[in-house]
Order: sequence, then C-alpha cells, then structure tokens
Amino acid sequence: MFSEKTKERLHEIIFEADTKAGKLFDILLLFAIIISVLAVMIESLQNVSDETLLILKITEWILTILFTIEYILRIIIVKKKLNYIFSFMGIVDFLSIIPTYISIFVIGTHYLAVIRAIRLLRVFRVLKLVHFLKEAKTLYLALKKSFARISVFLIFIVVLTIILGSIMYLIEGGRNGFTSIPRSIYWAIVTLTTVGYGDIAPKTTAGQFVASVVMILGYAIIAIPTGIISVGLMSANEESSNTQSCRACSKEGHDDDASFCKYCGEKL
Repeated sequence: MFSEKTKERLHEIIFEADTKAGKLFDILLLFAIIISVLAVMIESLQNVSDETLLILKITEWILTILFTIEYILRIIIVKKKLNYIFSFMGIVDFLSIIPTYISIFVIGTHYLAVIRAIRLLRVFRVLKLVHFLKEAKTLYLALKKSFARISVFLIFIVVLTIILGSIMYLIEGGRNGFTSIPRSIYWAIVTLTTVGYGDIAPKTTAGQFVASVVMILGYAIIAIPTGIISVGLMSANEESSNTQSCRACSKEGHDDDASFCKYCGEKL
C-alpha cells in the first residue's frame, strides 16, 4: 500500500515529535482528543437541546473515524505490528475508538470514549518535558519491578478480608446487618481500607473489638504498598527520554546520537 520511504516518513510524523511535522501532528491530535472528551462530557449533561446533541454526536463520529484511520496507519507503518498493538499506548488507542462503534448495538457505551484522555500523556513528549518523561518511566519501572511483591500483598489482603468477613458474620449475624459472608467481606474491605462508610456497623462487644483490631490493622497495611514501591523506585534505572521511536519495536528512550535501537538493534 505504501512504499518503504513513505512508511518511514509517516512513522516520523505519527510516532515521533522531533520534526516540525511530527510535532504539528501530535498537537492537532491532542486538540482532537480534548474536543472529543469534552463532547462526551457535555452530552451527559441534563437539559441539552436536541440540536446540540446532534452536533455532538456528529463531532464524535467524525473524530472517531479520524482516530480509527490514525490507529490503522500506526499498525501499517510499524514493522512489528503486534508490539504496537499490545503495547500500553496501542491498547489505549484501540480502547479509545471501540466504545463508539459498540454504542451502535449497546446504548450508552460511547461514554467510555473518555478513555481517550489517557492519550493526552503524549503532551509530555510534544512539549519536550524531558524530566516528566524520565519520572514517568522511572515510576513505570518501579511498578514493574514491584509487581510480584504487590501481587502477593493483594492476595494476602483478599484472604485476610475473607477471614475477617467470615468471623464478623459468625459474631454479628443477620440481625445486625451482616446478612451474608459476602456482605461481611464488604464490611471488612471498607473497614480495613479505613474508608468507613458506616452503612454496616457491629453492635456486639465482640464485634466491636474485632472491628477495632481491623481498623488498627488497616493503618499498618496502608503503609506496606508505599514501602514496596519505594524499594522499586530506588532500584529503577532512569533512561533517556528522546522521543525517537523504533519502527520495529515501537520503543522510545534512545540517545540523541543513536543510529540503532538499543532494544532490538533495528536501524533508526
């Protein structure tokens, strides 16, 4: 469909912000995203006239079609297409267009198009806010390094809430609002996270004692994820935030004078 030279040129424009054309494309894309998100938000307001709703729907469909063309072009011009499709931004790009099409069959799903707001993260690349990009990458690496520990922690919390909920169900019973174990688990989650809606509360002395323990335990548990991520941040390596993107693996972060991708070895 496109020559190799055309694909390279399109790649510079669509995936990178180092050239004037690439920066202009990203700026126009950001404005289109903002307009699209605002249109969805305004459409949800009460007392919006039928004429305004029609304009908003037409605007939404025009922008969705443009975003769809952009998404298809991104897939066409990259060499390893699955790398882009299943990358974070690739998934976001797909999820940002699909709700409008689903709304043809399921009314109201087009409101999920507000996920396009995530695409505004590209503003950091366009405005050359290098320090923001570095911090974002450091945070991503920290979360990636901490994933296993956080997973174990979450599993522990799930088991703990099941046990606490079951205990409260036995102590309080349905007469005090703990009508089932799932509802008691809901109480345990609300209490353990120190949210405390107050829609369910223990009435017996034993139940109040257990609730007190859960509350104190909640403060201790809140600090654990912070410690896990802090360790990840300390071990995360900061990488370059050059916006030049590799056509093969779609990764950025290359040195300014790099000729080859440091991730896959492809010529930049």
